[in-house]
Amino acid sequence: MNKWLISLGLVLSSVVSPALNAQKLELLTEKLPPINMSKSGKNYAKGDDVDGIAPELIRSMCKKAGIECEITLKFPWDRIYKSALERNGYGLFSASRTAERESLFQWVGPLTEVKWVVLKLPSSAVSASSIDDLKALKVGGYKGDAVTTFLQGKGVTVDAAFEDKQNVGKLKKGQIDVWATGSLSGPYFAKQEGVSGLQEVMTLKKNELWLALNKQIDPSIVEKLNKALADIKKSPEYDAIHSKYR
Repeated sequence: MNKWLISLGLVLSSVVSPALNAQKLELLTEKLPPINMSKSGKNYAKGDDVDGIAPELIRSMCKKAGIECEITLKFPWDRIYKSALERNGYGLFSASRTAERESLFQWVGPLTEVKWVVLKLPSSAVSASSIDDLKALKVGGYKGDAVTTFLQGKGVTVDAAFEDKQNVGKLKKGQIDVWATGSLSGPYFAKQEGVSGLQEVMTLKKNELWLALNKQIDPSIVEKLNKALADIKKSPEYDAIHSKYR
């Protein structure tokens, strides 16, 4: 009888354990259209109400990898970054994989690529051909953003706004000369604020955007997600998702 109970216990354990051990991922993002955004345009959304290139890719990746993923969009970036850094089961996107962050997370990607650019109003006569030139200008950026951190690391003083779209108003009011931002998100925010024709002063660098996962997450989950993304990139699905948001 005891042997039978032991055998039954082993069978039940083998059936139940995978479900108990399965780790649900809480994936956080910020509003960075058209890469990440809410369908309502608000600063908070959850599940299918989170839209954009990266959320579509991640939902497909999680499905292919057989991993339960909950996507939440909120702000500020500093807060969701802290959650992903400190809490097991958490991650954030779309994150730049910088040297400073490399050892802090496990990485899945790249999801997509953007340029870091410096923009100005079409009526502005400001010019710059190097980062040193930017040191003489009033540069706007976004608090906690990788572009801002990059410039600050090069000795450029950045007037960092709480939200990136606030820099459009700062440009219009002359509070900043130029705006350091992403090549997709900058024009998108400007259009929302009724500003078009922003001119690119210079390109700082090309930047890949990744899914950054907490270091305590099972590495096999990271491997499965990377494999799923690689498969998507080999299929028409990857270009179709990007084309949808151009």
